[in-house]
Amino acid sequence: MNMKENFKNNIYIIMQMGLFTFLFLGTEYLYVDLLSLIVSQDATVLAQNYALGASGIGFLLYPIFHRLLNGRLKKIGLLLIGFISISGLVLMTSLFTLVIGLLLFLLLGILGSSVYYHSMDMMDTDQYLARIVGISYFLGIMLQFVSNNLIQSELMQSILLAISLLILIILLIKNSSTTSHNIEEKQDHKSNTVGIILIILIALMTCMFSTLDNAVTLVHAGGHMDIGQWPRILLALSGLTSGFIFDLQKRRYMGISMYCIMVLSTICIAVLKFAGPFILGLIIFYLSAGFFAVFFITAFMEIARYMKIPELWAGMGRAINNITAAIIASPVLALLSSNSNLSAIILILVLFVAVSIVSVIYTVQKHDFIKVQTTEVIDEKEKLRRFSELYSLTERESEVFDHLVNTEDSIQVIAENLYVSKRTLERYVSAIYEKTGVKSRIGLLNLYHK
Repeated sequence: MNMKENFKNNIYIIMQMGLFTFLFLGTEYLYVDLLSLIVSQDATVLAQNYALGASGIGFLLYPIFHRLLNGRLKKIGLLLIGFISISGLVLMTSLFTLVIGLLLFLLLGILGSSVYYHSMDMMDTDQYLARIVGISYFLGIMLQFVSNNLIQSELMQSILLAISLLILIILLIKNSSTTSHNIEEKQDHKSNTVGIILIILIALMTCMFSTLDNAVTLVHAGGHMDIGQWPRILLALSGLTSGFIFDLQKRRYMGISMYCIMVLSTICIAVLKFAGPFILGLIIFYLSAGFFAVFFITAFMEIARYMKIPELWAGMGRAINNITAAIIASPVLALLSSNSNLSAIILILVLFVAVSIVSVIYTVQKHDFIKVQTTEVIDEKEKLRRFSELYSLTERESEVFDHLVNTEDSIQVIAENLYVSKRTLERYVSAIYEKTGVKSRIGLLNLYHK
């Protein structure tokens, strides 16, 4: 892929990831506002976290959607999700807010996982992965900031979100037809280890950030203080800044950088719990929350291409964050409502120590894992390039050959993945057989791996 095509792809990636961020956070904000009018502030916070849990389930369900539906069926499935979600956005403002909201977030989870997977697949290189995530996050937050300041009507907000959802569906359908399929589907002991450690790390960090988020939401839903929209700018800028910081030295120090931000978050909880200046806690929360969001999205997208089920791992960051927030919602509310400041601080310190230990383990394990995997990928690409030159394979024939010898997919599945007809693919295969002098797929495997 040349530089111009790579730049164009990155723009599409930023657009679709930014639109999803705006859509998800905008829908969450609208959902909380609508619920706060009809239920208590505690019930509002619980419902918000249950909605996050529903979206997390949606993220985990996406691989089923991806594997069962191919080609045209997948496009139809995306359109159906879009139609139901748009209907839910409109109906949520008038009736059955709680139930419709949960269904809507489930579908948004499926949609979001598709966004992260296709975005990862479109990247020719992940050299600037964190900054792409950071820029898209900045774009999404700023769109929400503008929307919330210019549009006061819940109905108009839902219409704007519906339009954004439609644009996102169109982008996904368009980009899913041009993805590179440049993903190494494999899994070994090291990938399992890194994936599990990262899941534990994000779950522990979510416990910290969810506590902060719920504390802020309680104040907002209870009407004790009008938070306003200006902190969103801090959130957007922190997300943007984190993307550039995380990408330094090929993300070698991303885990350590995030750990430093966790120190600020721990201080923030202490400030809020001991009745310190709420505005100080709010500033720290928004500055650190942007870093955390970019961190968990980037961390899982970085390792996803080397995992057995990449479409699952690409969106795993959102899934773990949202599901953990839903699970701990009730205990966190009890913690924030209790008068036992000492026990609350002890619990936070225990979490902080756990995050410290897991963060160090993750940083070491991820560095070794990525080093090994990228070396193997470079070697495999170089081997494929030399083989293609030796037998004068065209670029398209080389791509078909790669699928034939490095996957167990059938001819039909390969045709669908490459978005060509079965007959066209068979012509490419015949040309490859003629140039290499073999007569079967097994012959190609033996020739390539001898």
